[in-house]
Amino acid sequence: MVRVARARISDLFSLAEREAMGGHPELADRYVVLARRIGMRYNVRLPVEYRELYCRGCSAFWIEGRTVRTRIRENRRVRTCLRCGRKRRTGIRRPARASGGGPWTTANPAQREEGALAVFLPEEGGETTEEESEEE
Repeated sequence: MVRVARARISDLFSLAEREAMGGHPELADRYVVLARRIGMRYNVRLPVEYRELYCRGCSAFWIEGRTVRTRIRENRRVRTCLRCGRKRRTGIRRPARASGGGPWTTANPAQREEGALAVFLPEEGGETTEEESEEE
């Protein structure tokens, strides 16, 4: 039954999206209400991608600019429902820093002393080719 409930929830959200883009937001809202009821009845959590598509207060399917306003403030995304006024705040994840990849890292102190425009050549005295050994 859980598998059937998950399939039905995903079908209802795809129908809600199609109806919202087609100009029937009240029908999209009804599909969201039905999907939430199915989730509650069968104790199935809604997937993360669906949880961000509706208002938890009035079950309105969010359409950017029409039913929801999104603002970015202090590393948070604040989404305000334009029907009931409820706000939903979510954190914004910063991209992970690459280890050793940037001017802020101190992986190689010699690199910092050279300057930003320095060209780094491979070290001499390493492997030699046959031509180089003949010249010596």
